[in-house]
Amino acid sequence: MHPPLTLHRHPMCAEIIELFQKCHNEHPYGKFFGECTDLKIKLDKCFRQEKAVKRKANFEESKKLKEQLQAYRKETAAATENVM
Repeated sequence: MHPPLTLHRHPMCAEIIELFQKCHNEHPYGKFFGECTDLKIKLDKCFRQEKAVKRKANFEESKKLKEQLQAYRKETAAATENVM
């Protein structure tokens, strides 16, 4: 199984998605007997690469947010100590 093949959600794999859909349209019965398997393998690899890129970007973003949260907590802790 693969995620929905919408081009706007998978810009890195758009070319392979189009070729895969074209293959399915050109070979309505052959797709069940492995006619488009090589494209499916390429598509799966592309999705894995795309997911790895997104995962890395999300991890970097979470590190930034975590640092901001820690700085905020230090500021509020310091502010509460000064008030008391």
